[in-house]
Amino acid sequence: MTEPASDAVLYQREGRVGFVVLNRPTKLNAISDRMKAMIVQTFLHADADPDTSVIVLRGEGRSFCAGHDLDNEDDDSGGTDAWLWSQQLSESVKSEMMPFEVTKPVIGSVQGHVLGGGCQMAMFCDLIIAAENAKFGEPEIRFSNSGPAFVMPWMVGFKRAREFIYFGDTVDAQTALNFGMVNRVVKTEDLQAETLAYASRLAMIAPEALTRTKLALKRGIEIAGFRNAIQAGQDVISTLYAKETAVGAEFNRIAESEGLKAALTWRANHFKTA
Repeated sequence: MTEPASDAVLYQREGRVGFVVLNRPTKLNAISDRMKAMIVQTFLHADADPDTSVIVLRGEGRSFCAGHDLDNEDDDSGGTDAWLWSQQLSESVKSEMMPFEVTKPVIGSVQGHVLGGGCQMAMFCDLIIAAENAKFGEPEIRFSNSGPAFVMPWMVGFKRAREFIYFGDTVDAQTALNFGMVNRVVKTEDLQAETLAYASRLAMIAPEALTRTKLALKRGIEIAGFRNAIQAGQDVISTLYAKETAVGAEFNRIAESEGLKAALTWRANHFKTA
């Protein structure tokens, strides 16, 4: 069953499993500004659906999500104003945290690119199934951005998270499994079937038991400072977005004159020889 929804974010249901679907496959499901509110609304719709016990977050096409859209026609950046950047980044964090915020358990089903904001959103899921071809990373620090949802230390520990975030390197699905970032890895061609089977099995649990258990686990991590840490990270990093570094200025110059792909290639080439 498919419910009416925006073309860019869909809600579907099969049995007791609801699906929040990122649906910009030609853009590798990169998140535009307009999509942020759609993600929030679609998760709330899934959470309110009485026929859904478990939610799956997935992306159409060859990638789950390549992060926030750097070539975003909707972009209304804060320029050098840290306050305006804080407001804009708060919308990013709100949409990324929706798997954590809803009452029902959320399973991330990921393939291909799982990068930047897409990686952060996946980490907020209760459980993650990854295809063998999944590549995880937060490469935005390479062009002088970072975050804004610093969830990774809570997933893999501070030492490993620092290396992951500081360098902006990507890791494959097996490494992500070894790090504890995902619960299981499956063959790429089996991802959808394996995810549905996994989610359907979880949906056999009484929904009341699932929502109460998720709430108990949420309260525990929040008492440990999780939500405050995410908010503090967003507040601090807004000053970085308001500052144009030398690397960021050159990246933007190339993006404007030669296109975003050329800018990304220019920066990636630095790390191939490092």
